[in-house]
Amino acid sequence: MNRPISKPRQLTGKVVFVSLIAFFGVVFGVNGLMMTLAIKTLPGTEVDSAYAASLAYENEIVAARDQEKRGWKVDARVERRPDGRATLRVEARDRAGLPLSGLKFFGRLERPADKAGDHELVLAEIDSGVFQGDADGVLPGRWDLVLEGDQDGNRMFLSKNRLMLN
Repeated sequence: MNRPISKPRQLTGKVVFVSLIAFFGVVFGVNGLMMTLAIKTLPGTEVDSAYAASLAYENEIVAARDQEKRGWKVDARVERRPDGRATLRVEARDRAGLPLSGLKFFGRLERPADKAGDHELVLAEIDSGVFQGDADGVLPGRWDLVLEGDQDGNRMFLSKNRLMLN
């Protein structure tokens, strides 16, 4: 039983070079693909300019203190229907419990991880101190509700709350 003896394959510089190029080509290609997908799906920015946001921070602190002094009670409710339409209803009262009217309320439903899915809501005053607005195409899941109340062009109220819509 004689088996033919096979000659071992020689490892040449050309084979080593091609193997290294192929290995690192696969590594760089996968890294590039993963970076591209990560940047497209979650850019990681909350604001466009961190410097501009830091300059406005002191004004935000003053506005929050003024809002606290007013003592307004604002109740917001979001209801989502199975067709994707969401209704935001806001009831605003002053410190004494009287309805606040003459305000303009704006709402924004923001996806915590993706700004592309945000929905703006302009609320109309349907009764004294009661405001309501609708948005279409609201998917179920976690949302941030950002609510702003303006009076004569000045922001008088701001809140941000996390909620779950089914």
